[in-house]
Amino acid sequence: MLFDDRRDAGRRLAERLEYLQDEDVVVVGLPRGGVPVAYEVARALDAPLDVIVVRKLGVPYQPELAFGAIGENDVKVINDIVVAYTQLSSEDMAGVERRERDELARRAERLRRTHPRVPLAGRTVVVVDDGIATGATARAACEVAWAHGAQRVVLAVPVAPRDTLAMLKGQADEVVCLEVPTWFGAVGSWYHRFGQVSDAEVTELLRRAAGEVREPRSDSAVDPPLRDAEVRIQAEAAELAGHLTIPENPVGMVVFAHGSGSSRHSPRNRYVADVLNRAGLGTLLFDLLTPDEEVHRARVFDIELLSRRLVDVTDWLSRQSDVTGLRIGYFGASTGAAAALRAAADPSVGIAAVVSRGGRPDLAGADLAAVRAPTLLIVGGDDHAVLELNRLAAHRMSCETAVAVVPGATHLFAEPGALAKAAELARDWLVDQLAPASAIHDRSGSTTDTRS
Repeated sequence: MLFDDRRDAGRRLAERLEYLQDEDVVVVGLPRGGVPVAYEVARALDAPLDVIVVRKLGVPYQPELAFGAIGENDVKVINDIVVAYTQLSSEDMAGVERRERDELARRAERLRRTHPRVPLAGRTVVVVDDGIATGATARAACEVAWAHGAQRVVLAVPVAPRDTLAMLKGQADEVVCLEVPTWFGAVGSWYHRFGQVSDAEVTELLRRAAGEVREPRSDSAVDPPLRDAEVRIQAEAAELAGHLTIPENPVGMVVFAHGSGSSRHSPRNRYVADVLNRAGLGTLLFDLLTPDEEVHRARVFDIELLSRRLVDVTDWLSRQSDVTGLRIGYFGASTGAAAALRAAADPSVGIAAVVSRGGRPDLAGADLAAVRAPTLLIVGGDDHAVLELNRLAAHRMSCETAVAVVPGATHLFAEPGALAKAAELARDWLVDQLAPASAIHDRSGSTTDTRS
């Protein structure tokens, strides 16, 4: 079962939960992605809608993998299996928890400023997310619900792996899941459209559920992108999963190459993609490796293999009717930046621009000198070793090259405002290089980079 989007998943989930209509129910969504799903459930059950703010604790070198989660009321859940497998030290875990607790407090304060907490004591609490992977955030959310005096907790999601659901059965009185695949992959692979949900959208849905604003009429809704869908791409002998977004009247296309331990579902890359989409750029986020290949560490750092995959994917993209005539650029992160630069050196793809964020251009080797596309190297000011590698790489390149330093940022740009700054830099560079001259317009937050 594939869901069109989160709203579609919410409507289908609501049908399964009809039996709760006669109970005193509160529906709580996990921000941000779970809230559009929860909104549809709350509307169908005629129940109040609230949120439970939780934050995933990601492994430092592989942040998509959760070793635990934290929630309001000082709830903390640790996955001992992941901790043992990744050999995380207590210092590593404490550092991640400090950062995420600050972010949790900031988000909770901002949400509660406009949306007071709905009482949960003595009521049936339906905890809703858009899907479950490791189960850490879902488990934390259930514990928060119990801490607030819930009489009964029902965990409800559109999709989750079988083994994770089995682990969660003790956390809630009931677990409801529409799709329990044998091969899971990632939550986003079960949706046709799985774009990032903004804080503004969460606030809007909460206000709408509370009756503060009306549900918009269908004829006044914002037009959807021209194309926004999960795609499958053949690259050499592998079939790769991707997400293609093409806004109306696109001015260019950007292919993302993620770093080691990441995927097309990376919140950081999705955030940057959303910024580019709003500027009129289409985006293709795809997984460089298949799920079976990702478990082999050597494959993750096989730049030659990754660059060949990137060339094949670019060739596929250029043959799509929606993309005909558009210039194509690359956005690479970490080791993905090396693959992007190496692929850009291949004359068969005709890449018009490259942006590297926290990249390792040195891993592109001798191909650096063959890159002809204008290249922007974005590096965190406190990512000292990588910053030096980027400066050295810039001197080796013969194309138009700039190094942009984001002050105070480290390798993952996790500091407040750091990723937003990097996204603005990438947006401005890519629009300038990819868009026809007539399509370039003034943009807020543009910056001047020092050319090398």
